[in-house]
Amino acid sequence: MSLPQPVRGTHDLLPEDFRRHAHVRDTARDIAARFGYAEMATPIFEFTEVFARTMGETSDVVSKEMYSFESRGGESMTLRPEYTAGICRSFISNGLQQNVPFKVFANGPMFRYERPQKGRQRQFHQIDLECIGAPEAKADVEVIAVAASILQTLGVMDSCTLQINTLGDVESRQAYRAALVEYFSAHQADLSEDSKSRLTRNPLRILDSKDKGDQALVENAPVFTDYLNEFSTEFFADVLEGLDLLGITYELNRRLVRGLDYYTHTAFEYVTTELGAQGAVIAGGRYDGLIETLGGKPTPGIGWAGGIERLALLAENVPAIDRPVAVIPVGDAAIQMATKLAHQLRLDGISVEMAFKGNVGKRMKRANKLSARAAILIGEDELARNACTFRDLDAGTQEEVKLSDLTATLANLK
Repeated sequence: MSLPQPVRGTHDLLPEDFRRHAHVRDTARDIAARFGYAEMATPIFEFTEVFARTMGETSDVVSKEMYSFESRGGESMTLRPEYTAGICRSFISNGLQQNVPFKVFANGPMFRYERPQKGRQRQFHQIDLECIGAPEAKADVEVIAVAASILQTLGVMDSCTLQINTLGDVESRQAYRAALVEYFSAHQADLSEDSKSRLTRNPLRILDSKDKGDQALVENAPVFTDYLNEFSTEFFADVLEGLDLLGITYELNRRLVRGLDYYTHTAFEYVTTELGAQGAVIAGGRYDGLIETLGGKPTPGIGWAGGIERLALLAENVPAIDRPVAVIPVGDAAIQMATKLAHQLRLDGISVEMAFKGNVGKRMKRANKLSARAAILIGEDELARNACTFRDLDAGTQEEVKLSDLTATLANLK
């Protein structure tokens, strides 16, 4: 019988992996809070329509990658492939239209049926930031600034580049869409099968094609900036001016499009060359039409999502694990006292390890294996004096310490 393995595209977060994972999550949460973003969560699955309506039937996520299933009641459900649609659904469901701007941070697992590779899994985790109800370009600048602060704090900014583009408003997109249809229709025979189907349904998706033949055609395709109206041009200029004001560097990428139907105006990605093909670590944009698509009143929005696994691979300044203190009874008579002492120290906020069995030598070996900062030995002689033997394992020193002074002694350790 073969040994059990995790499902393909999933992975176990063992303690060391989880520590890096939690560092990314906690760093993002703390920085988002500084900018006024409160934490929330949505269910791990939604009605399929929530994602199909917002992400677009022609998107790869909806057409190829969603994990959908039928409930016992015959309703189609989908494990969430991203957070934005669910948060916007929650905004409508909970009647939060009067609470704008609605600024929230979220994190959790997502699910997409993709070919597993470095930095990409079928169950993966994201941090997510959304600012709903703010039409101003300043909101775009702020959400990008949050992302920049997170990357800076994680120590990965030097390996990342902000790429940014504008997708314009509805009027601009319609004009550009017409130009793309005309251009790609003239080269329809050379398009991939996926792009042929996108030509009439959503030609902007062809710009994001990974097919080499499509990419060659995209090189000479019309450029969006030639079709922007005055409002869209000024809005994007305001965004770039705000980034300049904050000293956030960027590169204009006129071919950058987001893969989901609900994006308008600003689209951006923080990309790196450190992870091979999976270059985007934080990506997002403005989605002024999404909430209306879900049946709510027209409400602007801007947000982004970041891959925790990818950021954890890059993060350089992950805090070291707290080194414990080892409590070691010397002889059976001291076990009860040592157990009580270990419990009290934990209540005092000190990380304590106490082996369940073994002689002093075995317990000391375990303490060294755990990289314990100090060892506290309690035997019959120490019990009689209401004291313990305290070993500073880094300094290699040893002294007797009154039990009443032990917490203070531990607090003085470097």
